[in-house]
Amino acid sequence: MSLPGPGAEASPLRVALIAGEPSGDHLGAGLMRALRRRTGGSVVFAGIGGPEMEREGLASAFPLAEIAVMGPIAILSRLPRLVRRVYETVDHVVAFRPDILVIIDSPEFTHPVARRVRLRLPGLPVVNYVSPTVWAWRSWRARRMRAYVDHVLAIFPFEPAVHARLGGPPCTYVGHPVVERLALLPPPDARPAADDSPILIVLPGSRASEIDRLLPVFGETLQRLKAGGRRFRAVLPAVAHLRQRIADEVGQWSIPVEIVDGERAKWRAFGQGRVALAASGTVTLELAMAGVPMVVGYRLDRLTAALRWIVRIHSVVMANLVIGENAFPEFIQKGCDAATLAAALDPLFDDTPDRRAQIEATGRVRRATLIEGEPPSERAAGLVLGLLGR
Repeated sequence: MSLPGPGAEASPLRVALIAGEPSGDHLGAGLMRALRRRTGGSVVFAGIGGPEMEREGLASAFPLAEIAVMGPIAILSRLPRLVRRVYETVDHVVAFRPDILVIIDSPEFTHPVARRVRLRLPGLPVVNYVSPTVWAWRSWRARRMRAYVDHVLAIFPFEPAVHARLGGPPCTYVGHPVVERLALLPPPDARPAADDSPILIVLPGSRASEIDRLLPVFGETLQRLKAGGRRFRAVLPAVAHLRQRIADEVGQWSIPVEIVDGERAKWRAFGQGRVALAASGTVTLELAMAGVPMVVGYRLDRLTAALRWIVRIHSVVMANLVIGENAFPEFIQKGCDAATLAAALDPLFDDTPDRRAQIEATGRVRRATLIEGEPPSERAAGLVLGLLGR
């Protein structure tokens, strides 16, 4: 980064950001807003992102949906396109000549980009926002990252110690950006009255592969609850690029489902929801922060399922990982069936010991996640600027 001469105006900070899925798009948008505030607007962006980052001024080199895939089979089936997009992204970043590169989560895509950018721009600082799960599997990645990542911005409090133990790059806990969305929750008096049908929030994931595997079994689960006499209203917050796909599927269900769009509508549903049926992912932490009891279901592709034995963690649910306890039930692969999910959901509608235990656990998740001081996006922006001496 060149410094201005005497009397010259400082050139805008040039930041390249690469996100690989909707959750990364949200993180990137928050970071962009914080960087704009801290630089007085003297910043320009380039890279890959989704609708939220585009609203903040990013002209994404190609649609985020093209690379938002998960699992070995999904990746292998689209490998030629993904490889091509990696090289296109590298060319895009190099042509932009940024002052810094921020890769956001999605390590199967963003890390190959960072490695290749480092070869072509060896002096460019690289920040990894959201650590790969080196604490769960493939721990060797931590040490390998030192070759192309200068600093990791962690969203879980235990991650800096993990990177130090494994020989990874410098790592700082900035807090989980989900806390910044709590302001979107409606006031407590906005919850449905006791005599209204309670709201069951249905969250089948943000990737096409998750929708394909989970939406049918979630629909069967709702049907079982209805058949058992359970009264509820189903609300499904959908990501924009999958809305029509979801609508086509649920339109064939015998149970009406209200599909809502956007972050505000999703958090309104969280604030009004009685219970949730969710895919594993960031949304489980969001639900816990909103105080919503949940049941988590997930189905993997065949190859990922076969490799589950190498994962060294007690849970795949983020809310459980934060408190180190399996407080929120999860049913993975064969356990993810309509009968099991419905049986686990049913007692959470009423004031039962199961529901009270989950409510207590959501409080512990909030206490473990909330930290005093600046919001996570502001901390992240401060560290990014700190690497540049600004």
